[in-house]
This record gives sequence, structure tokens and C-alpha cells, in this order.
Amino acid sequence: MTPLGGLGSVDTREAVGRIGATDVLDALSEYRAAETAMLRRTRPIMDRGATDVLALRYVREATLRGDGMRPTELSALLGLSSASITALIDRLVSGGVVVREPHLSDRRASILRSTGLSETAEVQALDDARRPIANLIESLDRDELGTVFGFLVRMRHAMDEVARD
Repeated sequence: MTPLGGLGSVDTREAVGRIGATDVLDALSEYRAAETAMLRRTRPIMDRGATDVLALRYVREATLRGDGMRPTELSALLGLSSASITALIDRLVSGGVVVREPHLSDRRASILRSTGLSETAEVQALDDARRPIANLIESLDRDELGTVFGFLVRMRHAMDEVARD
């Protein structure tokens, strides 16, 4: 299938009237396949598996927000069992890219934060690999950015609801 449900490389603003829900679902499926392939291609850059790369991205984003992330949150985002998430976190901690810190209000819990190592060569290489994506995003005007951002936020909430059922 071609991008945009058979619409090829037509400017999406011209094609809006012809795009239906099925076309959007198809485009989302194609996007997910492309994202998975990109993670596989960038795996050698980070010398980590796709799940580890995704986990590091989530922890890094939470750290940059100042929050850090509970292991249970990471487990829910990745859809991993308790044993699998523990093994994954152990790999990231032993690799020096994530640290476990005690939770401030719950002594039984820990918070994951990315380290300075996660900001160095391997993440820079991954960021460089994603430069074409960043360039595309930077080319959008304010209205397009707002539309895309709003859609992605609503999609995440919808997917979160599906996971709860």
C-alpha cells in the first residue's frame, strides 16, 4: 500500500477531503512498521535492543521533565512483566545510562533517572539518526504542529484506554 491510503505523495492539504478513517488507520500501521524498522536500524548505534532503546527514551524524557520514572510506569509503557522490566532496568543500570534512586515519599519504591552517560555518544548518535524526523517536524507551521500534537496526545490516551480493558 502507498502512503496515505493510496494517495501517494499528494500534498496532504489537497487530499484531506479524500481521507477517511481507514486511511488514517492504515497510515498509523505503516508509521508503526517504519518506526519499528528505524529502531532496528539504530540498534547497532546504541548497542542495545529495540526495547532497551525505547525504555531509555522514556526514562530520559521523564528525567528531562524533572520527574524520573517508576519501574511500574516503565513496565506499563512497554507492556513487560515484572521480571522482564527488572532485567531490562538492571541492563540499563549496569550500562551506566540509568540510575535507581529512592522514591522521596515511598521508601519501598524507586525512581529511574537517566545519567550523563545517556546524554553522550550513543544518544547523540541516535539523535543524529533521527535528524530527518526532527527536520520534518521543524518544517510544520504552527497550525500543523498543533493538529499533529493534539492528534498524538489523543491517540496515546485512546491506546492507554485499550490497554486497560
